[in-house]
Amino acid sequence: MSADDFSPTLFDQTSANIDNPWVAFKPGKRFTWTGSTEEDGERVRHRIVFTVTDMTKVINGVRTRVGWDRDFSGGKLIESELIFLAEDKAGNVWHFGQYSEMWDGPEYLGGQVWLPGRPKGAKAGIYMRAEPRLGSPPYSEGFAPPPYYWDDWGKIDQVGVRNCVPVGCHNNVVVVDEYEPTKPGAHQLKYYARGVGNIRTGWRGKDADREVLVLRKVAQLNGADVAKAREAVRQLEDRAFVYASTRRAEPPTR
Repeated sequence: MSADDFSPTLFDQTSANIDNPWVAFKPGKRFTWTGSTEEDGERVRHRIVFTVTDMTKVINGVRTRVGWDRDFSGGKLIESELIFLAEDKAGNVWHFGQYSEMWDGPEYLGGQVWLPGRPKGAKAGIYMRAEPRLGSPPYSEGFAPPPYYWDDWGKIDQVGVRNCVPVGCHNNVVVVDEYEPTKPGAHQLKYYARGVGNIRTGWRGKDADREVLVLRKVAQLNGADVAKAREAVRQLEDRAFVYASTRRAEPPTR
């Protein structure tokens, strides 16, 4: 399976239910990673908070799960993002694009969005394979042409690794090497534990950010916090003008 095989016929009515054990994206789950990145030759504290919301959004005829990602540098919000994911009938998780906003703490600096076909040439990609195997071909994680410049690729780098992070020690960890063809020698390494998801991020080679993160906390949100995440999705969508061409994200039906 490669990104070139994408078709809405790969998905069914359960596509927003992400059951792939390597990502474990149950609605209402919140992941917090902490670590640091390198900026101007200095290490800066970095924190990422990712919430699997109970909202879904239909994109290209496929119902996707809406994830809400927030990126903090030095304790200050620098990016807030919606990401759209769906699982095909074979268990592969696909990336259907994203809406990203840049922030300087409380100050909103602007946002941009890409979805398959918007702009012309943008394509969905594979977020996680159903069965990540060493030696399998590299895969596109999605593509958006300039001015978006999204062209991330993934390749299974290691399997059967043991790794320990604050949430526990894990065996049989899979390491995915992520890279961009236009940045040769720069690699970001993501460590995935079955039933938990991404537990660690590292780097290799010429990666400019030299980002290191560990999974610090996994929480299942209560009803009030799920509702707050739902409202945050609505607010981000209100600022994403391109959504005039798509249906709004929807809460679950009761």
